[in-house]
Amino acid sequence: MLAGTAPRPCPLSSRPGARQCLNALVNDYDVPRGIDVLRVFCGPDGRYGNALGVVRDASGHPDEASRQRLTRQLGFSETVFVDDPERGRVDIHTPGLRLPFAGHPLVGAAWLLDLEILELAVGDVFARQDGEFTWITARPEWAPPRTLQQYASAAEIEALPGPPPGEGRLYAWAWEDEAAGRVRARAFPRLGEESGIVEDEATGAAAMLLSAHLGRALNITQGRGSQILTAPAPDGTVEVGGRVLMAARG
Repeated sequence: MLAGTAPRPCPLSSRPGARQCLNALVNDYDVPRGIDVLRVFCGPDGRYGNALGVVRDASGHPDEASRQRLTRQLGFSETVFVDDPERGRVDIHTPGLRLPFAGHPLVGAAWLLDLEILELAVGDVFARQDGEFTWITARPEWAPPRTLQQYASAAEIEALPGPPPGEGRLYAWAWEDEAAGRVRARAFPRLGEESGIVEDEATGAAAMLLSAHLGRALNITQGRGSQILTAPAPDGTVEVGGRVLMAARG
């Protein structure tokens, strides 16, 4: 989050059956009209998850420059612009660049739009709802490249004071229970100070890459306590799923 952000509870009580998302973060100004703030990959108790801005009608931000300005203003690691809510055509931006694919924005958009297909320039992403989980299916090669660095224990992951030295996206992970497929992970974009993002709370694309690399389904605890589930398929795709909660509506 950008400087000036402060924690406050997310107003979930108006959504029937929703759990309170206790640590939702929004910027210290009111959410602009027409924008939803979601928490994607919340933990089993409804806490944590990665904040996501969704611009429900992107026609007011028709070009990349205007979308970048709004994305930087919101300060989330990613913001989704919905270009066609019926066809599921979406556009993903970070505070520094446009992304062809990203995991937590697409899981959040699939939950919000309640569609079976999301349209991206790289290809169609299939989505489904399964109880409290929203799943997307995509190809690992669509994800931005990153280093998958294994550590000896979950305790080492939790003890990291910040991004380890180096450049490029890093996914630091360790087994919590290898037989059960349980992983402890943290994600560091390492994109420079201008991005405003030091660490991603929950990263679906990185989880997808790790699942493809290991060739097995995973139950990942990332960041402070977000939960990401994965399941690789024989055709080379990987399904990524998690809980999504509404944090605020502008």
